[in-house]
Amino acid sequence: TGSHLDINHDLEMKSFIQESKRTLLTNDKIQRNINDHNSCQRVIINVSGLKFETQLRTLNQFPNTLLGEASRRNQYFDPHINEFFFDRNRTSFEAILNYYQTGGRLRRPNIVPLDVFVEEMHFFDLGEAIIQNIWNDEGGSLTENRPLPEDELKRKIWLTFDEPSSSIFARFIAIISLSAILISIVAFCMETLPRYKHYKVFNDTDNNTIKIEDETPKLGEPFFIIESICVAWFTFELLVRFISCPNKVLFIWADAMNIIDIVAVLPYFFTLVMVLSQECHTTGQDKSDSIQEHDERNNQVMSLPVLRVMRLVRVFRIFKLTRYSKGLRLIGRALRGSMKELSLLI
Repeated sequence: TGSHLDINHDLEMKSFIQESKRTLLTNDKIQRNINDHNSCQRVIINVSGLKFETQLRTLNQFPNTLLGEASRRNQYFDPHINEFFFDRNRTSFEAILNYYQTGGRLRRPNIVPLDVFVEEMHFFDLGEAIIQNIWNDEGGSLTENRPLPEDELKRKIWLTFDEPSSSIFARFIAIISLSAILISIVAFCMETLPRYKHYKVFNDTDNNTIKIEDETPKLGEPFFIIESICVAWFTFELLVRFISCPNKVLFIWADAMNIIDIVAVLPYFFTLVMVLSQECHTTGQDKSDSIQEHDERNNQVMSLPVLRVMRLVRVFRIFKLTRYSKGLRLIGRALRGSMKELSLLI
């Protein structure tokens, strides 16, 4: 009889354990269904009056972001209207919500300035890697990662001349610089036209008339005056940026744009020295000198090959446009990344 009782007890225990397992599995299934239901729950996000609707599981894909982390997201929940409210840029949020819906693809709307979009990405905490990718795609560089002068006045001056988007006055300075670059490039191209070239006429020993192109700039020529005004602005801008820069060694050697700025103004000063030397040398000389004597004086004072090289170096000014053109910066990045492939064509 005792053995029968033990057997019945064991059977009851096994039945109880199996029933408990079935209950636990059922509860787990119910809990999973509840969680799935919660994940599929639709939420309304109100951004400055414009309402967006999505699912919680869409937001939960990125738990390290503001919208993906429940505790941070709930700080903006309004229980009275049962929606989240953000007083942020609406157009930017369309792209940010699309980032969640597409699983990580983000693109700046064309009508939203880059600095505004970056600020929105920081607010919703999309991550520094995503923000850096946007900057790279846009051909920009993160101002936050760049050193700034410690002195407040120098910092303002540096940002004014180095970051066109930092203020309205900085944009005005950028417009002046851009205009000077374009004017100098156009003047450089126009002075090569035959109608604007100058020639000197000489008589040789046989009394024959010979006409030779005069490649030496004249101080009173319109093109030289335009060049002088543009270079004066370039030099002023370069000196101001150098004085206010946070690191003067890196300013010269670490930034290719600054090297281009220096190369763009040096030819003018070399040419100016040569022109002034020739003006002093030719003062009071007889205009009836023979062509041989003229060439001898030119060889002593003015080296035409050097002058031509100096004039050619002015072409580098076109690269100054990359400071103000996103498209040119992107082209430069593309060429830099394709140097290996391009070298195969040589």
